[in-house]
Amino acid sequence: MNAERSYSSSIDWLTIGIWGVLVFMGWTAIYATTYDPLEGFEWGMGTEYGKQMVFIGVSGVLALLILNTEGQFFTQFSFVIYAVFIFLLALVLVAGQEINGAKAWFRLGPLGLQPAEFAKIGTALVLARVVSRLEVRKPALQDQLRMAALLGMPIVLILLQPDVGSILVFTSFVFALYREGWYGNILFAGIIGVLLGVFTVIVYYTNIEYPWVGEASAIWAQLIVLGIVTLLLLAVVRFFYLPRFRESAYIRFAIIGVGSIVFSLAVSQVMDSDILAPHQKDRIKLTFGIADEQLQMEKGYNMKMAKLAVGSGGAFGKGLTDGPMTRYNFVPEQETDFIFTTIAEEWGFAGCTFMLLLYLFFLLRIMFLAERQRSTFSRVFGYCVASILFIHVLINVGMVIGLAPVIGIPLPFFSYGGSSLMAFSMLVFIFLRLDAERLTVFR
Repeated sequence: MNAERSYSSSIDWLTIGIWGVLVFMGWTAIYATTYDPLEGFEWGMGTEYGKQMVFIGVSGVLALLILNTEGQFFTQFSFVIYAVFIFLLALVLVAGQEINGAKAWFRLGPLGLQPAEFAKIGTALVLARVVSRLEVRKPALQDQLRMAALLGMPIVLILLQPDVGSILVFTSFVFALYREGWYGNILFAGIIGVLLGVFTVIVYYTNIEYPWVGEASAIWAQLIVLGIVTLLLLAVVRFFYLPRFRESAYIRFAIIGVGSIVFSLAVSQVMDSDILAPHQKDRIKLTFGIADEQLQMEKGYNMKMAKLAVGSGGAFGKGLTDGPMTRYNFVPEQETDFIFTTIAEEWGFAGCTFMLLLYLFFLLRIMFLAERQRSTFSRVFGYCVASILFIHVLINVGMVIGLAPVIGIPLPFFSYGGSSLMAFSMLVFIFLRLDAERLTVFR
């Protein structure tokens, strides 16, 4: 009893308060998006904001249960929890319902359950468990392969649905592992790969004229860019690696150069193949501004309306439920993936700034709590929570304002949906329970 009282007094109520503010703001945005003035306000499951209130209640109950569960439960049963969610990811491919081209949902009456959202919890727990078992900071090759397999299993199952947005979220775990001294080179290579991939897509679908070849074809333009990239890589290797690795610097350069060319050609082949669905290719082209006029008219409606809604908010917005773009449903999927347009239109630049600063403070608070942990398990799990929230906010907001492709990823605590709200809440409160035991747990 004394131990439980001690844990209760050690709970970080500031983080819980921020969570509550974010959830309330999210419900308000959903209410403004789905409110019909002709029908008036009504509770219950007949409206999205009514359903979201039920989801908030369920999330609150789950939070209380988690806070009253010993942290050792999550440590000891991390592999079991991971296995359960992996099983659900496999089961949804057989018994799930297809929505928007992805077989990612279980239909439970009027509600849906998305296993991919909860699989993030199991993956974060099992990664924290594996890292905490290591005796040395630098992992051996077999440990890295094991970690890659644990990360790869949910990614492969989600790829089969397919759900590109959730796959990107799972790659965010690399940030947490990087904090523990893992995958530094992989993180750097991933950033370079993203930049090279963007260059490849833009150049491959853009006709460029050169004096010596006339109107260059896509492959000519691509090879020219690859040549420039190779020269830049040579300069990087020469100035950063050659002084320390005189004999191996050119070998490293050759590997990086060949790898860059192969990667770039692979990206172009993916864009030409059936690996990506046609609508996904169209969204990529629209995001990078390389779509033709016909495609912009046919497929660019969502992005165009989203940008108009964001820009119409001005400094302080139109006011709650007074945004014309929101009230008359000009933006499709506004209560889910495009909820940020409601915030921008009705709360304005000031409201968006407040929301983003609140997210920033929330992430910094979680990272602060993670750094004060005596347990490696708790620290790694805390950074996994921060990484997941960060990548969700980054991609969702970037998608709405046109800086990222439209891939369908919820804004934490704001987007309508029970699966995402419950999963995000469970992640936060599991970490808060672990943090409450930080003075008694050392590993």
